[in-house]
Amino acid sequence: MTVARSGTSPLVVVGDALLDRDLTGHADRLAPDAPVPVVTERARRAQPGGAALAACLAAADGRDVTLITGMGDDPASEELRRLLDGRVRVIGLPLSDALPEKTRVLAQGRPVVRLDRGDGRVRGATDEAREAVRSAPAVLVSDYGREAANALRDVLAKRPPMVWDPHPRGGPPVPGTRLVTPARSEARALAGAVGTPDAGGAPDSDLRATAREAAALVRHWGATSVAVTMGARGALLSYGDHPLLVPAPAAHHGDPCGAGDRFAATAAGLLADGTLVGEAVEAAVVAASGFVAAGGAGAVAGGAPPEAEALPRQPGEDGAGAAPDPRTVIARARAAGGTVVAAGGCFDLLHAGHVGLLQAARRIGDCLIVCVNSDASVRRRKGKGRPVNPLADRVRVLLALGCVDAVAVFDEDTPERLLTDLRPDIWVKGGDYTGADLPEAALLEEWGGQAVLLPYLDGRSSTALMTRAAEGAR
Repeated sequence: MTVARSGTSPLVVVGDALLDRDLTGHADRLAPDAPVPVVTERARRAQPGGAALAACLAAADGRDVTLITGMGDDPASEELRRLLDGRVRVIGLPLSDALPEKTRVLAQGRPVVRLDRGDGRVRGATDEAREAVRSAPAVLVSDYGREAANALRDVLAKRPPMVWDPHPRGGPPVPGTRLVTPARSEARALAGAVGTPDAGGAPDSDLRATAREAAALVRHWGATSVAVTMGARGALLSYGDHPLLVPAPAAHHGDPCGAGDRFAATAAGLLADGTLVGEAVEAAVVAASGFVAAGGAGAVAGGAPPEAEALPRQPGEDGAGAAPDPRTVIARARAAGGTVVAAGGCFDLLHAGHVGLLQAARRIGDCLIVCVNSDASVRRRKGKGRPVNPLADRVRVLLALGCVDAVAVFDEDTPERLLTDLRPDIWVKGGDYTGADLPEAALLEEWGGQAVLLPYLDGRSSTALMTRAAEGAR
């Protein structure tokens, strides 16, 4: 999906600003008096944090941004003002104490310890801040639990924000918020606080638990949607029913600090421009992934521990030689603690929509099993003249894709029996389906799996290809 990088709609950011400091250095020995690394300092850097970082990122997208946040007369507040000068307009709210500072000590790019100081909390709203919210074209709330959002809650309730980035120590989003963007750990804590319904006796996969928590938060908060950010796995978008999983375009090992702010700022700006929620979330995932790849808030590469690597493909799994056995592939993935993903379809005329869907499906797990309709099944579903390509050809083409680990064939009209046999952790469908088109969802729940929708390339279909080919032959 292509979305313009620079925005035109102004944005008001309401939230808790922080001053972030990084002390970077090198460590090659432990202290003689304690088992801790000795860090030789190389550089110090200060940058806006919290809501101030979200505001700066939105401004970097070409937007006119106003930041409403707590500011005092302390040295940290003065330094943050200097950092924000010329980038965003600031409307200060009174603080009870010094502005919070977060200092990370990094050795070889990896955090060793974090030092916190300053416990300032917003003491109330001002008339200027209230008017700025009332007249704002769009609002992003970046709630770090230090009362800025609560101070303006009455005004925000009358014009619900585009995006609310929550914190377990903050207040709930106001009803009617367009999109709420908790991180995975935050969603778990917030859903636990509101009493998420249990899984009905079935074990929960991590993804299924995330989907249940997101749906519960949509209903409890009265929000239009909730997007749970999951780091290198992307984001899960829920409107309260079957979720849409938006995988990250790639797994990056840079500094993830600030990636949630990048996600929220991108989504809020695009929603302000009139973009649909699903498209805004897709673009926000791409932006957050690129942000991490570029080094995070400090634009310094490296630091984060690498994610688990994908399971290596075995001999014969590249489409040549004997076709890999799906059950063997699944057993190997599970023995390594991996996640099994399955996708299904006829795949009669493989096109870009199919390939994009399968590539995205593979990125969210450790192996991908494609469930393919037999020739008889395709004929019953599609009618006379289908399939155009026989089963053997369809399987060979699928196995030639680097993202496909194995192919399993089913002769029924739907893959329920095969899925019961394979028991994947995740079952994916293209985003052009609706909740009513996912009969497999209830089946997956029996063993703790999760059915999800993935974004699908518009305008691609085998039927459309056949129609264009027939017209061209006339």
